[in-house]
Amino acid sequence: MGAILPATMPALRKLQDAPGLTFCPEIEVPRRLGPREVLIRVTHAGICGTDRHIYEWDAWSRSRVKLGITTGHEFCGRVVALGDAVHRCTLGARVSAEGHIGCGVCRQCRTGNAHICRDVRILGIDCDGCFATYLTVPEENVWPIEAKVPDHVAAVFDPLGNAVHTVMAAGVSGRCVLITGVGIIGLMAVTVARAAGAARIFVTDVDHRRLELARQLGADEVFDARTPWVADVRQSTGGNGAEVLLEMSGHQSAIADGFAALQNGGTAALLGLPGGNISIDWSNAIIFKGATVLGINGRRMFETWFQMQDFVLSGRLQLDPIITHVLNMSEFETGFRHMQSGEAIKVVLRIPPVD
Repeated sequence: MGAILPATMPALRKLQDAPGLTFCPEIEVPRRLGPREVLIRVTHAGICGTDRHIYEWDAWSRSRVKLGITTGHEFCGRVVALGDAVHRCTLGARVSAEGHIGCGVCRQCRTGNAHICRDVRILGIDCDGCFATYLTVPEENVWPIEAKVPDHVAAVFDPLGNAVHTVMAAGVSGRCVLITGVGIIGLMAVTVARAAGAARIFVTDVDHRRLELARQLGADEVFDARTPWVADVRQSTGGNGAEVLLEMSGHQSAIADGFAALQNGGTAALLGLPGGNISIDWSNAIIFKGATVLGINGRRMFETWFQMQDFVLSGRLQLDPIITHVLNMSEFETGFRHMQSGEAIKVVLRIPPVD
């Protein structure tokens, strides 16, 4: 039950075995809802690093993504139709949703670890995503958005959740924190770590514009990753090193330097994805150091969502400097080019209505 729907809608789809996405002005609107599914009229959608991988059609994308899919997994919108067995969602509600769809019955799902479900499906990768006017998701994945949260912020709860999960898993309160790599999620991690009570925050990257933005967001010291910076971090911490490493780059040298700057007994939370296999001095970086190493994947469902909503409502996060561009969906090529050139950090697309 719900609103009267149009027959077709615009969408961005991956149709060619080559770089780029295709703007399809008229694809069929989803009409057959499962009993537990919700149909959402998407109003805003964020371009993610994963979307950029698909747009550029790199080796990972070619091995993972099937042609013909509608891409995108970060969004906000309003509920317009409900499956027969949906009881919690209400028509007209303003919502976002968790983009990882767990099976609900595996050991991970049944022990509070659905974010690492062994049979997970991901919006915009394994099933049609949010770069379209309408999207279906299971009721269990829908997240109601508080009225105080602006649309462009609600649309990026997914990557913000990555940053919150990484920061909270590492336990940064009252500790010296090192963040290696300040792309979108790394920059979000700076403002989240500051809001979570980090004592000091050190940041490394190769982009001076992002380093300066990291300083604006709360970093105490920033370093060009191409220079010898490990000794500076150790000197700034009385020779000890950082207590927490948040690795966001996936770059081998950043990972090696990050562990070198981590103090004995420190905690490393690893989110960045290397482009291939990497090597590490396992004995000295981890074993003899007594380091705790955490692999971070997605967001805890739904512990992280409660945490990030509370952070946003507290007013202590700085997200507007990170969301640099809000464009119409028809301008998606411009958005991707700006991300590739470094002119943009986070791009949000306005998804057009359909008469």
